[in-house]
Amino acid sequence: MADTTNPADRSSPQGRAKRSRIKEGSPYPLGANWDGLGVNFALFSAHATKVELCLFDDDGVNEIERIELPEYTDEIWHGYLPDARPGTIYGYRVHGPYEPTAGHRFNPNKLLIDPYAKGLVGSITWNPALFGYQMETGDDLTFDDRDSAPFTRRSRVIDPAFTWGRDRKPHVPWEKTIFYETHVKGFTKLHPAVPEKLRGTYAGLGTPAVLDYIKSLGVTSVELLPVHAFVQDDYLQEKDLVNYWGYNTISFFTPARRYAAVPDFAFSEFKEMVARMHGAGLEVILDVVYNHTAEGNEKGPTLSYKGVDNASYYRLMPKEPRYYINDTGTGNTFNLSHPRVLQLVTDSLRYWATEMRVDGFRFDLATILGREPHGFDEGGGFLDTCRQDPVLNGVKLIAEPWDCGPGGYQVGGFPPGWAEWNDRFRDDVRGYWRGDEGMLPDLAARLTGSADKFNKRGRKPWASVNFLTAHDGFTLNDTVSYNEKHNLANGEDNRDGHSHNLSNNYGAEGPTDDPEIRAVRLRQMRNMLATLFLSRGTPMLLAGDEFARTQNGNNNAYCQDNEISWLDWEAVGPEERDLAEFTQRLTLLREALPILTRGRFLTGAYDEEFGVKDVTWLRPDGGEMSPENWTQGDARAIAVLLDGRAQASGIHQRGGDATLLLLYNAYHDLVSFTLPESVGGVGWTRLLDTNLPDSQDVVSKPIGATYEVTGRSMLMFVLKPEEVEGVEASDGERSYQHVMQAFERANVNSVRFETEQR
Repeated sequence: MADTTNPADRSSPQGRAKRSRIKEGSPYPLGANWDGLGVNFALFSAHATKVELCLFDDDGVNEIERIELPEYTDEIWHGYLPDARPGTIYGYRVHGPYEPTAGHRFNPNKLLIDPYAKGLVGSITWNPALFGYQMETGDDLTFDDRDSAPFTRRSRVIDPAFTWGRDRKPHVPWEKTIFYETHVKGFTKLHPAVPEKLRGTYAGLGTPAVLDYIKSLGVTSVELLPVHAFVQDDYLQEKDLVNYWGYNTISFFTPARRYAAVPDFAFSEFKEMVARMHGAGLEVILDVVYNHTAEGNEKGPTLSYKGVDNASYYRLMPKEPRYYINDTGTGNTFNLSHPRVLQLVTDSLRYWATEMRVDGFRFDLATILGREPHGFDEGGGFLDTCRQDPVLNGVKLIAEPWDCGPGGYQVGGFPPGWAEWNDRFRDDVRGYWRGDEGMLPDLAARLTGSADKFNKRGRKPWASVNFLTAHDGFTLNDTVSYNEKHNLANGEDNRDGHSHNLSNNYGAEGPTDDPEIRAVRLRQMRNMLATLFLSRGTPMLLAGDEFARTQNGNNNAYCQDNEISWLDWEAVGPEERDLAEFTQRLTLLREALPILTRGRFLTGAYDEEFGVKDVTWLRPDGGEMSPENWTQGDARAIAVLLDGRAQASGIHQRGGDATLLLLYNAYHDLVSFTLPESVGGVGWTRLLDTNLPDSQDVVSKPIGATYEVTGRSMLMFVLKPEEVEGVEASDGERSYQHVMQAFERANVNSVRFETEQR
């Protein structure tokens, strides 16, 4: 075992603890917390033998003092410093055995970030001194005695005070939620209406022009890619690239300084952004990464958790604890089976939900969070904790339900109360509109909330987060513009990123001036957007898809902090603006059609009492689909009748919503559809035709009429009810009028693009 005694303890004045100033303090709360008189420092480490608090000058450059934490209670080292204040810059040096073969990697030569730090200063400069072993040897069993302090970040005590004023969380009901995924920097970096000094920042996202635009689209909840403080990858910097997405967290309580107009006040700037979004009626959802950290595997740096208590914070190989379990594909896996690690994660979530007032979380590689030593368990400690926690029970929880480990794909496997990204929706909708054979059964499942995945334990259709694209993969425009990925800019000879894109370029790879190709691409984008917003489940729109943003075929832009990833507002021309207006039309119609957001899965069963089916699947000729029709591989056209008279909730009574008819034609040529009969209706009023996106005319067709549906297009009709003079309007009539009012609003409203600063 290596001798981990720091020479500074014996020889330097910084190493001599000034015990007259340090008090015993309290083991709770963890972290560095100012009480108005001083700061209590508390750090969990089950296997440490000594913990030193290192204080720095006001610039955070020079270490001016080391103070040994005097008390050790329930595996928590703690002390109280009466003269510490907000702004105090500090770090830890943790002593203990350096025995990698036993899972211990203590090295007091390494300055460590407080796992509960609320603020950070400085940056990480990649240097061999950051590693607990002699990095140049490649042997992690060696011990390195170089001081890492000049090359790493320091923690900072903050004053959390903030005047929220009349801020109130919007509390958007799940059935009305529409997610909008974006990146703090990328959304405003090129935005002409945002003051230049605020572009790419939290403050930039909170500017009126940005909020007006997002609100005008009709989305309700802005989902931000990771904002926790993260680390730039050394191997990317060597290629003059950066970690743009941010899935490399080092501090779970600290907002990233790089997104702040004033970095030293990132926490207050973030709060102001949240308050402004709430003021616009928008929720803030954070993409969070609790499955791994930036410390990598046994060959990675010692920045925080690895040096505080490696054997507690990480999942190690049971028989070879020198090595890390790597279910994340990033080198390590956070050990949520340990109660103190579980506490850190839930404390972090509660902090963001209460102190920072965010409205929900999307969990990266969430299967890992439900893993116990025996594998994924929907009754695992973390998932159970979230279900019973009074704070977390009241925010939106969204899982990315897969990881790289055995049995990692868990779509539909999370417990009640959770929503999940549904990649089956993405793949099946893309495959259907591309014209793949045999897609009708899968399409039907996705249109109706993916009951095959989620209809259990009282879960509702909103549990399926439906999406066409996300930050990883092609954008919507690139899905209809490229057959192959084009990732050369990532510096890996196009080897990175997957090739299963379910895309089609329709005759030319990338941009083209061919009017026919451009027309079919725009129609296919409208088809997929309409399918997204008119399906059961919770829609998620990737920012920029509404105006055909492109990444030039790059489907793995994680390292592109440049024009490849940033939204290009100057590229929005007439066609792009029209697509955004079409997207707005979809959100307005969805809001006016409660039949699309009912909390019941559709079964197609016949209700004897009401004489109605909640959903009827029809062939183009108007006849009901037979088992043989479902298995017909070359069938690419189908009609869906959603009857508003069907039972709407658990109460057995007739529904009063508008009845809808949706026509889908993925065939490349025209298909004739017969408009079916429906009880109580005299005709069908067209609300949407993706081949006529700008049509503002109210067009009604009689029952039994034939409608020629253009190749690769989709339509939606609403049943026009029979009006009886002298009789009070029925629920169905009122619902029809409500829908038509939304149709008229869609003709008048516009998306709030602004190109000049106010």
